Amino acid sequence: MIEASFHNDILTLLFQFFLLLLFARIFGELFLKIGQPSVIGEILAGVILGPSLLGAIPGFSDFMIVQSIDGTNLLEVVSLIGAMLLLLITGLETDLALIKHHSKKAFGTAMGGLILPLILGFAFCFLIPDSLLVDPTKRIVFSLFIATAISVSSIPVIAKVLMDLNLIRRDIGQITIAAGMIDDTAAWIVLSIVLGLIEFGVITAQNILFSIGKVALFISVSFVAGKWIAAKTISFAQNSIQSQYKFLTILILFSVGLGAIAQSLRLEAVLGAFVAGMVFSRIPAIPEESIDRLESITFGIFAPIFFAAAGLKVNLTPLLEPELLIIGLGLIVTATVSKIGGVYLGARLYGKSDHWTALSFSAGLNARGAIQIIIATIGLSVGIISQEIFSLIIIMSVVTSLMAPFMLRWSLKHVKIEEAEIKRLEKEEQLKDNILNKVHRVLLPVRTREITQSTPTKLIEARLLERLSRKTDLSVTLFTISTEEKKAASTQYLNMLGEFFTQLPVTKKVVVSNNPLESILDEVKKDYDLLIVGATERNKNSDMLFNPIVDNLVRLSPCLSIVVQRSEISEDWKPCSILVPTNGSKASKHAAEVAFGIAYHEQDEVHILNVVESKLGYSALDIEGSLRERRMTFANQAVEELKKLGESFNVNSFTEIKIGEEPDKVILKMAKENNFDLIILGTAVRPGTDKLYLGPRVERILNNAPCPVLVVNSH
Repeated sequence: MIEASFHNDILTLLFQFFLLLLFARIFGELFLKIGQPSVIGEILAGVILGPSLLGAIPGFSDFMIVQSIDGTNLLEVVSLIGAMLLLLITGLETDLALIKHHSKKAFGTAMGGLILPLILGFAFCFLIPDSLLVDPTKRIVFSLFIATAISVSSIPVIAKVLMDLNLIRRDIGQITIAAGMIDDTAAWIVLSIVLGLIEFGVITAQNILFSIGKVALFISVSFVAGKWIAAKTISFAQNSIQSQYKFLTILILFSVGLGAIAQSLRLEAVLGAFVAGMVFSRIPAIPEESIDRLESITFGIFAPIFFAAAGLKVNLTPLLEPELLIIGLGLIVTATVSKIGGVYLGARLYGKSDHWTALSFSAGLNARGAIQIIIATIGLSVGIISQEIFSLIIIMSVVTSLMAPFMLRWSLKHVKIEEAEIKRLEKEEQLKDNILNKVHRVLLPVRTREITQSTPTKLIEARLLERLSRKTDLSVTLFTISTEEKKAASTQYLNMLGEFFTQLPVTKKVVVSNNPLESILDEVKKDYDLLIVGATERNKNSDMLFNPIVDNLVRLSPCLSIVVQRSEISEDWKPCSILVPTNGSKASKHAAEVAFGIAYHEQDEVHILNVVESKLGYSALDIEGSLRERRMTFANQAVEELKKLGESFNVNSFTEIKIGEEPDKVILKMAKENNFDLIILGTAVRPGTDKLYLGPRVERILNNAPCPVLVVNSH
């Protein structure tokens, strides 16, 4: 009997999953085609499949709208996974620094959106007749419960709407999410108090403090201990786990783990997932590839199921009764007016937002949906609301969710974006593909034979990485190959080198091996983002560009690599004046990005040079007509693009275009005349060769440079 029941439950789940995903994706796509967020179509897909329409067909309803014998709806489990994944992504997208900057607006908006709905929702419940109450003697508790349900916004719905409208990175999107988080946290505390009243019959100061304390403790411990555990887990995975899906697994594990802890505290699992996302948003080591995979799974499968399952619970049949129709409309009007009015007043009076911005906050936070459904389900299970009121809450939550995108589109047309936000968004767009954004874990192989040499003048790498760390979070692994006999000396040497990295977290590794190249390559495959190697001696008569190990490391490295060719420098050497030659290629852009990352003092300068190659025998003015004009136009575009990039870093950037027969001679001449501290060259490994080849011009610059040279090589 039990086996048959389980078989039917699985069959029902598969049937529901198939139809909900199919209808949700179809209707989501249709709404995208008419310029509306896909979430509207996904919710309506559930409404169509629900008891109001197709779910009312005999036979079909037995599969689509059913619970198993023990009262568990397996679809709810799948739907919960969708909500948690969506909240995890929302947490990853949450910019805590930006929220802190706008904390006053977020707090005022949240409080207004909480207090007025609580007051008006509580008052409205006294208009509901006794016949619709489970127990008329508990009207106050019932009213508190409904008021709480009205006051809560739905972060999953809000987040999806903001993502669909491409607003999640806008100030208005981040403040809306922040306000929703504050709003919901406060509402969950109120709900905990109400549930305590239902359970114990009285509200005491002890119960209130306990409810507030457990929420505050959960969030604070998650941020402090959670970040430490997450960082250690990521570090372990990078060093010891080879699976390409390890980071995705870690994200899901933390989301589920914190969700389980939140659930055990009688909070909600979705709150734990949201906090997990925010914890990992502060850890830059998670590759974009893993987040892309998470988003693909969520938005392609689980989020549509979640929203369609919410719509599936809508039953419009009760609205055919005049009394319920009036109460339902009253509930929707009360919820909408109180939320919009409360958010508007809070944003205007306390947050000092303008009229249209405050109205946009109101439109976004008016979306309910998932959380109301969860709250309504709790209320039904503890016997505080009837089935009719349950249906009306579900309808209210879906209607307000459907209203949000339309209201947001309308209000945002009138919002004037501030200059500071425009600059922030432009900078984010410019830096989106910046290689430094993807560099967090650096491998620096060193040779222990340098222990007898004067290391302070030779550790250019340390000074460069210290500067880069001011623009991006870096951790450095000092790595050396040793014999068993010299392992202690090698460890001592790495400890000495570590003292030069005063601002960076440093890991030291000594590996006993007879094959240095293979050992370094094995290490760099452990999810390093940058390999930086020093080329101390170069045999100019050899067919190797640097030396066998360095050449092969650059050629075979799976990640970005930088070769540091040192030269004689003083102990107080600083890269204050940097020369970056560019030919408009992606490789030279990467070199400029590194230069802008290194420069951070007010007096630091980055000079962008483009050499327009003239033909042998022609003077600068004799370059053939239209060809000369095209070359100069391209050169101007190349240097101006990098100058604009430098300005986004707030770096003093200068551009120069020169004409010469041999670009490398022009570059070297300029480097000597202007006494540059550093030259940075962007290169790419030439395919189809068994040795490192970067071109004769790069080699001539390396052979004759009057200062240290960085070769930034991107595959």
